[in-house]
Amino acid sequence: MEQWIEFAKGPLFTLTFLIMVLGLLRLIIPQVYLLFIRKRDVLRDVKWSKIIKDTLSWIIPIKHFISGTRLFSLASYIMHIGVIIVPICIIDHIVLWEKFFNINLPSIGQGLADYLTLITIACLLILLGCRTFKKHQRAMSGFMDYFLLIMVILPFASGYLASHPNYNPFPWDVMMLTHLLSAELLFVLIPFSKLAHIILFNFDRTSGVHWQLRPGAGDKIAEALFGKGVKI
Repeated sequence: MEQWIEFAKGPLFTLTFLIMVLGLLRLIIPQVYLLFIRKRDVLRDVKWSKIIKDTLSWIIPIKHFISGTRLFSLASYIMHIGVIIVPICIIDHIVLWEKFFNINLPSIGQGLADYLTLITIACLLILLGCRTFKKHQRAMSGFMDYFLLIMVILPFASGYLASHPNYNPFPWDVMMLTHLLSAELLFVLIPFSKLAHIILFNFDRTSGVHWQLRPGAGDKIAEALFGKGVKI
């Protein structure tokens, strides 16, 4: 089992990480070309101040929470914070990042990492519950929505159990290998699934230019989904 763990930490980690990076570049390069080369004439009249203001409003997106989906929206927002901070800044991962990039990186304490991990898992379970039990969200959810949520939960849950033997009912090496393999499967899934929005989100914020949506199109879509009076 130790050999499998070392393989997952070494060559497999490198391979899957490169697949993620190259897969995301495959998505980013055409977007950049379309936005800054094909549409360069349109960009001259773009009100960048409005786009920047709109983008910053999503950092704390209270005004974007839609009535009836506030629990889902809040859980999603908090989950995104945990999904970004924990994998990058937890001390156990810093060792891998430093080995891969050959640079020194900051880390967060184990206590804070534990709290963030548990909060992230709880938020992911709330999202899973909302998609399962809330009618309108269940109607818009497909197999991949459930599958991706479970795949994000798995490395967090297995990593927490692997680092806390007192709570872990399984052998440490089994849980550690599960953690590594599930995280590396996520690397591969990211550029080929909805998880790619971790990068494409930035292009979505320029959708008025990038996708040439008609004025008010977003509000009309929100109204069709959630009823009159809803704004995004």
